[in-house]
Amino acid sequence: MTPAARLQAVIDLLTEIDATPRPADAVMSAYFRARRYIGSKDRTAVAETTYAILRRHARLNWWLAKEGHPNTPRARVIANATLGEQRPGGAVAKMFTGDRFDPAPLTQEESALLGALENHTLEHPGMPDAVRVECPDWAEAPMRAALGNRFAVEMTALLDAAPLDLRVNAVKANRDKARAALAKAGITATPTQWSPLGLRVQGRPPLGQVDAFKNGLVEIQDEGSQLVAFAVAPKPGDQVVDFCAGAGGKTLALAALMNNKGRVVACDVLAGRLKRAAERFRRAGLHNIEAKPLTSARDPWVKRHKRKFDRVLVDAPCSGTGTWRRNPDSRWRVLGPGLEQLVPLQAEILDSAARLVKPGGRLVYATCSLLPEENEGQIAAFLATHPDFTVKPVAEVWAEESVGATPPADGPYLRLSPGRHDTDGFFAAVLVRAADEGAEPVGGEGEA
Repeated sequence: MTPAARLQAVIDLLTEIDATPRPADAVMSAYFRARRYIGSKDRTAVAETTYAILRRHARLNWWLAKEGHPNTPRARVIANATLGEQRPGGAVAKMFTGDRFDPAPLTQEESALLGALENHTLEHPGMPDAVRVECPDWAEAPMRAALGNRFAVEMTALLDAAPLDLRVNAVKANRDKARAALAKAGITATPTQWSPLGLRVQGRPPLGQVDAFKNGLVEIQDEGSQLVAFAVAPKPGDQVVDFCAGAGGKTLALAALMNNKGRVVACDVLAGRLKRAAERFRRAGLHNIEAKPLTSARDPWVKRHKRKFDRVLVDAPCSGTGTWRRNPDSRWRVLGPGLEQLVPLQAEILDSAARLVKPGGRLVYATCSLLPEENEGQIAAFLATHPDFTVKPVAEVWAEESVGATPPADGPYLRLSPGRHDTDGFFAAVLVRAADEGAEPVGGEGEA
């Protein structure tokens, strides 16, 4: 593809993203699947430019509003080329030729926009702080409350593209063996700072074609997500529930930590996701996992299995504010429940899942959110109605499990952020149920 044809592909892709109520990465995958004639280098270039525009959404829109120009995919591409990529106006205009695969010629209004933006940078002294760091209006107040004087630092870190992290499958390999296998495929991987099983890969290699991935030696998993599994700390032979298993990333990590012994029950209300996760379980060589679709958080299966499990992980559905590096469009496109629906849903899920924890067992509540309403606020409310649970500080977990010399977070909870840890934003609270077998059910334990 010529540079102009790539630019037209970006315009087409942005148009589809705007019109499709699905995450941008899913829209992008479908777009390229329908156009297999586009080569790998062209796909990479188109995807990178598209993601760059999504990451600059607020700033580009601010400039378009300032110039009184409609916010269209073509306008965003023009603004990104001049402000984000700092291309000369003449070079940008030359790509709008109207030839077969190229963008249509610039309109008079677009030419005026190009001239007005030339010689400017992406940021402007008149931009509000929230625009400069790409923070949507709905999230600014809670993000400031959560981040305090680190608001600008952390929000700026969330603008970067997320690194590609792998977790070594300890059932099949150690970190040195996995690195050597990746090196044979020309992939450079370095040990992660916090996770003893993590590897950070340079670039974006096609892992699906690499033997180390196809044979289950490594799985794609952000380092922060790996640390949540370590906070659960399951032992070989334990009975474990991953209550919101989704695609099975943390399920895999838990099962491997158990060395394929004991049982991990992967639960989710979306049976299709559990079915697709089965291939990941098979590739990893893990046989101690069983899938259990649930009708809701209050599925009768939960009541029938009260106080039967050593470990229960609740990786709750959340706003995903900690994953904005990875999913930049999710700042602006609310495709699922909003915060006002998520907070009560999280509380219901946590209350129901707690029934599964046996006396002396561990309940871990986790989100990929940075917002206190979804994190500390949920734990405070839970503890107020479940006095038989207490918080186990993350430093104690790290010391007991020998995860690393230094825990990645101070205080009682595991709090991870891109600015401090170069991981996705994560929160995890480790809660332990009192060992008293005679304790009366509390909270929602008597409910169906």
